[in-house]
Amino acid sequence: MEFMDVIVARTSVRSYADKPVEEEKLSKVLEAARLAPSWANKQCCRYIVVKDKAKIQELAGGLNGWLKQVPVIVVACADPKDSGDRNGMNYFLVDVGISMQQLVLAATDVELGTCWIGAFDEAKIKKALGIPENIKVVAMTPLGYSADKEGLGSKLRKTAIGSGKRKPLAEIVHQEKW
Repeated sequence: MEFMDVIVARTSVRSYADKPVEEEKLSKVLEAARLAPSWANKQCCRYIVVKDKAKIQELAGGLNGWLKQVPVIVVACADPKDSGDRNGMNYFLVDVGISMQQLVLAATDVELGTCWIGAFDEAKIKKALGIPENIKVVAMTPLGYSADKEGLGSKLRKTAIGSGKRKPLAEIVHQEKW
């Protein structure tokens, strides 16, 4: 796909086909995440790939029921000591954000679906995956093949919350001053 086609095609997928993700595609997606820039190139990002069905059930329990049927969950973490802060902002969040964006765009490029998840119980995720105390869980995404490209549920969500709409450039871009 051309780069802008990937950006336009990327969407949040919440229904996944019962089809495993090929290791070659998984490696390509993780490599894209690894190559992301970071604060002083300290590379604070760490990823946990979860394929075990019982572990996926545990991670999804009480969070998002639809996650229980995904083939892979990728958990994005950071070691804050391998990043920085400025003006009260912890840059490990930016580092993971950039890396995750590269991951979801690479997934789209190889026809895999994702859905960035930020609403989770960090303590529960840490316990389930044996994540050390000093490591922060920043985001998660399922990874797999979409069950349907534009199903009724997706159409209804876009209508209900306007997720398919974007503000025009004139509304979000200022020239020379605010």
